[in-house]
Amino acid sequence: MNAPSSTYGLSSEARNLHWLLANLVEEVPGVRSVAVVSSDGLLLLSSDTRHIAAAGSVDPTTQDGPKGSSADLATIVSGLGSLTLGAAKLMDGGGVKQTMVAMDEGSLFVMTISDGSLLGVHATPDCDMTVVAYHMALFVGRAGHVLTPELRSELRRSLESAQ
Repeated sequence: MNAPSSTYGLSSEARNLHWLLANLVEEVPGVRSVAVVSSDGLLLLSSDTRHIAAAGSVDPTTQDGPKGSSADLATIVSGLGSLTLGAAKLMDGGGVKQTMVAMDEGSLFVMTISDGSLLGVHATPDCDMTVVAYHMALFVGRAGHVLTPELRSELRRSLESAQ
């Protein structure tokens, strides 16, 4: 995939994360939308076509995440992550690795990336949950070691300038 000129100013790590996110959306059946959220609840990456166009082409007609925008998914992911972390502390359950919510009209997956950052995926109700979870784990494994404070700042600035 060729990156449009809007990403040429980004570091190779940021371009790689954009590519990984675009790949997750394009290659995993049933994925509707994806958001990467920092530990303080700020959106870092999104499958919103305005943001992943940096990594490749995504058909905007296939992007039908939560009502509203990628910011809505980020809010949901951050809130669910916070809720499950609190529950784990109350139950002496240790760290939260993954949360899954099955709904009549879809599924929501939240997985810890690193130092509080989260990957959230909104999927169709008929998705293969094990396939979605597997590909999320691949993303986390590839993204976790590069998601430094400097890269998070760069991704936030990139989102702000794209809006």
